[in-house]
Amino acid sequence: MHRRRLLRLLGALIAAAPLSVLAQADIGVLMLHGKNPGGPQDPNFGVLKTRLESEGMSVLMPDMPWSRHRYIDGHWDQAMAEIAAHVKMLRERGARKIVLVGHSMGCPATLSFAARAGDVQGLVLLAPGHIPRGYYNFPALRRVRESIDEARALVARGQGDRKERFNDINQGTAQPVVMTARDYLSYFDPESDADMGVTAPRVPATTPALVVLGDKDPLQAMARAYFFDRLPAHPDTRFLQIRADHLSTPREARDVTVEWIRRITAP
Repeated sequence: MHRRRLLRLLGALIAAAPLSVLAQADIGVLMLHGKNPGGPQDPNFGVLKTRLESEGMSVLMPDMPWSRHRYIDGHWDQAMAEIAAHVKMLRERGARKIVLVGHSMGCPATLSFAARAGDVQGLVLLAPGHIPRGYYNFPALRRVRESIDEARALVARGQGDRKERFNDINQGTAQPVVMTARDYLSYFDPESDADMGVTAPRVPATTPALVVLGDKDPLQAMARAYFFDRLPAHPDTRFLQIRADHLSTPREARDVTVEWIRRITAP
């Protein structure tokens, strides 16, 4: 009798649950934070995580190789392998549909993973950042170009696995990074998979993308030409501008992100 009562109670709870929550129970969301000083503790990204979880989605927000604590750890291929492991974990939890949500440097990572693996159902790029082609071609960012040329020369001389001090620029602020030349190029070479313009055309045509930039974001004026217009056409792919800056975009875009994920994952 006790068992039957429990089963009846469980059935009643399921019946009373909001349909929107039940519909999202099989959605797995992998959140990829921005570059140092970004990380899983980013409060703006955390607000979005809470919002996604409130919809019944299974969410992971791991510490990635470009975080404050790991900056920058290993080769780009290693980052892709870590993403694959996290996607596998979401699937093991029961997620049948996977959406990658990136912020800043997490955005080129989402595009790269989709271009290589293709096993995701949607991409959300919030305040995209990290632009190797821009680092190499824009005069104001020439110190990164100098490091790219130095790293290329080291690899050509057979010294690509020796750690050196190279340059990075994050939202206008110069910051050094200690890596091997080979690993550095995997993140900063304009022809690498870390550049959004390189990977955007290779995203599967079946995978939609939502791109959101704040009106105060330095990249908002050039994002379309840099990578968005290179994405394969898809009826659910969107480019939106909102009132926000680079850091606050995930927080300010939380509602539109949830609504878009709902739409593309609907049965």
